This record gives sequence, structure tokens and C-alpha cells, in this order.
Amino acid sequence: MRQIPLVTRYLVLTNVVVFLIGLLCNQYGIDLNNMLGLHFVLASQFNPIQLVTYMFLHSGFAHIFFNMFSLWMLGGVIERTLGARRYLIYYLICGIGAGLCQELWQTAQYYIEGLSQYEMVTQGQGTLMPMNDYLNLWTTVGASGACYGILLAFGRLYPNEYIMLLIPPIPMKAKYFVAIFAVIELVSAWTSSGNIAHFAHLGGMIFGWFLLSWWKRRARRAQTFTGWNNWKGQRERRSWTSRMGERLGGLAGRRTATTAGNDHQQPARGDRFYEENMKAKADEARMDEILDKVRRSGYDSLTREEKNELFRISRR
Repeated sequence: MRQIPLVTRYLVLTNVVVFLIGLLCNQYGIDLNNMLGLHFVLASQFNPIQLVTYMFLHSGFAHIFFNMFSLWMLGGVIERTLGARRYLIYYLICGIGAGLCQELWQTAQYYIEGLSQYEMVTQGQGTLMPMNDYLNLWTTVGASGACYGILLAFGRLYPNEYIMLLIPPIPMKAKYFVAIFAVIELVSAWTSSGNIAHFAHLGGMIFGWFLLSWWKRRARRAQTFTGWNNWKGQRERRSWTSRMGERLGGLAGRRTATTAGNDHQQPARGDRFYEENMKAKADEARMDEILDKVRRSGYDSLTREEKNELFRISRR
């Protein structure tokens, strides 16, 4: 457990502890899932904070086991790649996005089925239930949406890495593995009538895709993005006047170096912009070397110095 990165470790522990607390509450007649689960937006028990709390609740042992297994297996890799802070933001955004997509689907279902026209609904053997009580039964729990977002991230960041398909046990490239799961969830969302929140799973993947794409565009504009395997910290934004002054200063430095008899128009060493670029390129090359070693031999094969370098560069 100590080898699992910090955020992934605490996410797994939090989910397990909350699940155990829920089991204890059930012994005293307290339904924690009903209290903190994500209710339908038009139900009386809906509360916006449930968009966060619902992802730490689970309906049973199998539910939490498979979610935490996928989080343990893939979450650590994504945390080391994105960095702890960005990884936690990504996880929460995927979970909240999954909840929003589930709410959107339930709202469409509510109006398409014409439930808005009724005050009572028939349950069981002719038993009538008030519509509000019926809508309060539409509750979503689980970290599946966030975990599907983690799976999507692995497929985008490490598309050619192999994942073992459990049934049947076939090794498969991550990009194909993710694509197959996305198709299965899409088909199941329209054909299944069970209690699985397929639209929440799709929502986690959709929000994860857009968030990664947004980060990628921001990093490219900041000139700090060097490929999917290297997410570097972004520089602080400066005003256009300071950037223009810096570039003009660099241009003046190059002209001075040229008139002094330099055959190659190299920028002056005092040019801060040039020095920052050189340092950034050196860090990028070193990060690529370390990440290549991680892909070949795993994170544990790194020396202490390499781990420290990886942490330092990813924090920039």
C-alpha cells in the first residue's frame, strides 16, 4: 500500500472506510446511501452536494471491489503522470461530470415517459406511491464514473500499453480496451433496463476527454507540452507588454552578438527567455528518459535520484 501514490491511496482508503461505515449504519436502520447518494434533480431529497458525496458510496461488496481494483491498478500511473494536484482535480471532475450526465438522462426519461403528468405511480401489486416518493428512489451511488475517467486517461496517455482483459484473459492495447468499453457502455445505456448507471460511466469518460484536451491546449499555448507522456507545470501568465519587452530585449541581445563578429546568430547568454527555454528543454528530455524507463521496467525500477527528479520536474 505504501507504494501507491498518496492521492490514490487516500481515495481507496476513503471509499473503503465510508463503505464500512455504511454497513455499520445499516445495523442501526440508517441508510447512508439514501442520505448521501445522488438523488434525481427534481426529487425532494436532491442536494447539489450529493454530486460529490455519491462517488464515495457503493451498493455492495462487488461494486466497491471492482471500482477500487481499477483505481488501484490505473490510478497510480495517472497520478504519477499528471501530478497529485491535477490528478485529484481530474478524478473529482470526472465523478461530478458522471453525476451530471446521469441527472440529464433521468430528466429526459422523466419527461419522455410522461411522469410529469401523474401524481401517483403503481408499485408492486397495485400499490400506489406518491410520485415524489417514487422519484426519491432514483438514487445513484459509486465511484464508477470517476474510475471510467481514469481508464479513459490511461488510454489517451498510454495508448499502446497493454491491459489484460479478464474474460477472456487476452492482453489488449489500452486504446482498444477503452474503445471497447465505451461502445459496451453506449450500447448498454440504450438497451439495458437494470440498475447500472451506464450514462454515468459514459459521462466520466466524456468529461475526462474534454478535460485532458483542455489541459493539452493550455500546455501547448504555454509552450510547456512535450507529448502525452510529459505533463509539465505551466508558467505564470504575464501581460503582453512584459512579453513584448522580453522579446525585444532578446532581439537586441542577438543583434549585439552578431555585430561583435559572431558567425552564428546565437542569442546572448543574458537573454532570460533563451535560458528558460534551454532549461525547460533539458528537463523535458530528462523526463522522457525517466518515463521511458517506467514504461519498460515499472516505477519501482527507478533509483531514488530518478524519483526525486521525476517529482521535481512534474511539480514545475
